[in-house]
Amino acid sequence: MSKKLSVLIPTFNCERSIRKTLESVKWANEIIIIDSYSTDNTLLIAKEYTDHIYQKEYLNSAQQKNNAIDYCKNDWIFQIDSDESLNKEAESIICTAIEMDNEDIDCFRMPRKNYVLGKWVKHGGLYPDWEYRLFRKDKGRWLGKEVHSRIDVPGKIEELGLQIIHHGMPNISKQLENLNRYTRYEADELNKRKIKFSIIRWILSPPLILIKKYIIQQGFRDGWRGFFLAVYSAIYVFLSHAKLKELEILNLERSPKSN
Repeated sequence: MSKKLSVLIPTFNCERSIRKTLESVKWANEIIIIDSYSTDNTLLIAKEYTDHIYQKEYLNSAQQKNNAIDYCKNDWIFQIDSDESLNKEAESIICTAIEMDNEDIDCFRMPRKNYVLGKWVKHGGLYPDWEYRLFRKDKGRWLGKEVHSRIDVPGKIEELGLQIIHHGMPNISKQLENLNRYTRYEADELNKRKIKFSIIRWILSPPLILIKKYIIQQGFRDGWRGFFLAVYSAIYVFLSHAKLKELEILNLERSPKSN
C-alpha cells in the first residue's frame, strides 16, 4: 500500500495476551508500544515484533495514548488494546480504507465482539460496542477522561467492515483485579468533573444498572454470563461512587482547617 499505517498498542503486564495481539497486526508498517512500566515478560515478547517501544508513567488512558501519537511516523494510526486482536481479513480491509481518496473522512468506527469467560456475549449493551480506532494522525486525539476515553476528530466518521475481538475477561480473578483499578479511575473522573457524592445516587444507581443490563438490554439472553455482567456492572457503579466519597473525605482531610 502507498499510504502507510502505524499500529499503537498501550501495554502493562499483559504477557498472556500481547502475542496474539501482535500476531494479528504484524503486517502493519510500524508497531508502536507505549508501556506503563510492565514488570512481567510483556516487553520481551513485544521486542520480537518491534523496536519502537516507549515507556511512560500511566496517568490516565487518554493521556497515555495521546502521548504515543507523537511516536507514530505514518499518516494513519490504528489503536488496539493488548487484550484485543483482529481477524485475517483486517489487513485488506484497513489498507483499502486508508487508500480511499476522501479527505473528509478522519476516522473509521468498527464493532467490538466482547468474549466473556470464553464466549461471545451479544446482549446487555456489549454488542456492537462501537470503537473508534482507525484515524488520521493529525486529526485524532483522545478526550481527556480517566477511563473509557474515545477518540475525537473534527471530520466525518465512517463505519468499517471489520470487527475487533476483545478477550478482556478471560477469568473472574483478572476481572476482579480490573474492577479495583477501573473503579478508582472512574472515581477520579467523577471527582475531576466536580460531581459530588450523593447517597441517593449511590443507593439507586446499582439496581437500576442491573435492571437496564439484564432486562432492558436483554442480558438474560446470554445466560449466566449475562447475569454475571449485569451484577458486575452494578457493583462497578456502587464501588465507583464509594471511592468518590472516599476521595472527598481525603480531600477534606488534606485541606487547611478553617478557624
